[in-house]
Amino acid sequence: MGYLTTHVLDSAFGCPGSDIQVKLYRIGAKRELIATVTTNSDGRCDQPVLEGEAFAKGVYELEFGAGAYYRRRGMELPEPAFLDEVVIRFGIANEDEHYHVPLLISPYSYSTYRGS
Repeated sequence: MGYLTTHVLDSAFGCPGSDIQVKLYRIGAKRELIATVTTNSDGRCDQPVLEGEAFAKGVYELEFGAGAYYRRRGMELPEPAFLDEVVIRFGIANEDEHYHVPLLISPYSYSTYRGS
């Protein structure tokens, strides 16, 4: 059975993105919140964000609290911040695979890819 993991790397400070709230939504007829986790000191989540029978084909969104993270670090961001909530929409096509969705962030940019 497959599962979903994520982690955050902070390119502005050159470190893992720790203590970042991550919300997972299933996208269907409506946007349904199905999990909320927080990254650890290594920028990772202690458990998979989605696994077991809940891990199903479909469209999902990971929402990362990047603005709150940078404000806690003492960075002055404009109001509104250029990037506050970073949302990555992706699809799960195979229920037997590991999907890893990492996020590389700074206050003014981000990138992602399907990791391993």
